[in-house]
Amino acid sequence: MMPHVLARRQSIPATRRQINKDLFGGASQTHRRRIAPHVAASITKGLSAASARLLLEGDVEGRYPGRNDSEEGYRLTMALAAAASQPGREWMPADFYRALLYSPTPGGEWARRLMRGKGPEFAERKLAWMLTKARTWVQQEAPITCRHSAWEAVERVRTAVERHMWPSRNGGAFDLKNMSVRLQLCESGGGLDHELSLRRQAELMGCAVRTAALSNRRLRKAGWLVLEKSGAGSETGSKWRLAAPSRGETADAGVTHPPATVEAGGAGPSVSPAHTDTRNLARLVRLDAFHHYGHGTNGARLLTLLEEEEGKSRAELQTATGLHRTTVNRRLRALVEDGLVAEVEGLFYLVSALAGPAGVMPDQEVLQEAAQKRGTAGAGARRRARHVRERLNYRQWRAERRSKRVDVVLRLVPAGVVDVVTGEITDPAWEGWDVSDPYRPVPRPEWAAVA
Repeated sequence: MMPHVLARRQSIPATRRQINKDLFGGASQTHRRRIAPHVAASITKGLSAASARLLLEGDVEGRYPGRNDSEEGYRLTMALAAAASQPGREWMPADFYRALLYSPTPGGEWARRLMRGKGPEFAERKLAWMLTKARTWVQQEAPITCRHSAWEAVERVRTAVERHMWPSRNGGAFDLKNMSVRLQLCESGGGLDHELSLRRQAELMGCAVRTAALSNRRLRKAGWLVLEKSGAGSETGSKWRLAAPSRGETADAGVTHPPATVEAGGAGPSVSPAHTDTRNLARLVRLDAFHHYGHGTNGARLLTLLEEEEGKSRAELQTATGLHRTTVNRRLRALVEDGLVAEVEGLFYLVSALAGPAGVMPDQEVLQEAAQKRGTAGAGARRRARHVRERLNYRQWRAERRSKRVDVVLRLVPAGVVDVVTGEITDPAWEGWDVSDPYRPVPRPEWAAVA
């Protein structure tokens, strides 16, 4: 998998954004003045606008974060290698060397640092290997000309997820929020491939680790999820890829929504029968108010369908979600009791505190009060603290295992076989053996000849 599809768009603190602006934003203008326009055009030949900015300005938006500078530089370089390997713009190794090693481009800082430390020959071999790896990967996948084409691939899977009917039975609700969380990561990373550990997934989904693992198993069986590399036994997450299976492959996970039916007079329903707001759902499910013992995933789904000005009836919400009418009534009653939804003449409205310009806007105070009423307040913090302890214990166990790892040589000759004073063999079973080395006894030639 390429870093341009694995990297995540993380929220950068204000201080870090300012540092990036000072280091890269101002420096990019200096580099642009240093590199002549015609030289910059020849260096970035064939690259998309976003890839050209990545080469000439560096990772100013923090799209390729890592644990250290070396990992960040490697991810950025692999992203440039993938951009230079797209169909119709295949670079030769010499072009890659010129752009990263022999030009003062911010995107090639990691490669030039590698050249200063280990020499130009090693740096060129490393870049050639990275370019070959990127070209092999690009040939196996659909062509990605820019980040927008990757977003289109993610959007196709999102459309399939939102049109799919996810029943609350047999873990369908957990599978829906699993896909919603992964779609958010893929949209931020710019591709269907992503890296995610099981504990991090459980924190984003707002559920237990075992629940997340069972959901992964169901989605893999149904064809929604592909495991490309397992992270078991290491300190890194597993590498996954989202897919949109055909209708026949998803028989175990449910069926798609039926097409919208037009009512008499030509007016259709106010809520489309094929609708699930996965973006807002991914933001809600991790909160304590929507814990399994709180309002749950179904409560979050209903909340994402409501608006402040236009009310929805029970029948419309039942059609939009595909849930049973008893489930819809129970969840709506609980949402009204906690002040998250208002009911007026049989229609349900989103309260103004949660209404935003693009649907529901999570208000921490309102949702925290709802979590306290349901007894789920602090569940997410306790889960994250437990995961931190488990990660530390696992790293400590790995460190102790590495420190205690010694080569144990098995002693084949017992201690009482040879007399320590005379050196004679006291055990008849060892007659005819050379036991001078108790760890490696060998038969004597004369004994072997007699035998």
